[in-house]
Amino acid sequence: MTEKKEMIVPDEMVISKIYYIREQKVMLDRDLAELYGVQPIRLREQVKRNSDRFPDKFMFQLTEDEVDGMVSQNAIPSKQHLGGALPYVFTEHGVLMLANVLRSKTAIQVSIRIVEIFVKMREMLSTNKDILLKLEQLEKQTMQNTYDVQTVLDYIKQFLVPVEQVERRMIGFRREDEQDQQR
Repeated sequence: MTEKKEMIVPDEMVISKIYYIREQKVMLDRDLAELYGVQPIRLREQVKRNSDRFPDKFMFQLTEDEVDGMVSQNAIPSKQHLGGALPYVFTEHGVLMLANVLRSKTAIQVSIRIVEIFVKMREMLSTNKDILLKLEQLEKQTMQNTYDVQTVLDYIKQFLVPVEQVERRMIGFRREDEQDQQR
């Protein structure tokens, strides 16, 4: 059964259709419709018929600025690619809810696969955060060590600079006929 799911939706195909918008990983309605094997308009119809199942945490509509940003960053080739309307995007939970609304075996299998990929991405992000934290700690330690080494070098430089020779009077007894001679 696992092999069949992977054949339906390759990881690379799903990953290429996940976008980061409003600090969330989301997928466009058009891309999901393609993966589920339905027309985008049919997907939107089912979502509208079941709107109570899709709160803002599950789905939201993109603004004109967000669409322009996606086009300018080449995430999508053009606005025409979206079908002329502002698209809806679905979060991980929205993708899972879509499987319940569409009720086809393909939709269920694809949704499960997509959620598995979302989970893998979250795990990778968590691992990368741990690595980033370790690097920041190492950087702080290195900065402290750099400061300590610089302090030691400054002290050593003080000893290497020759002290100016101040002319001094000779020590000892002088005869009256000798004048103050300095060395």
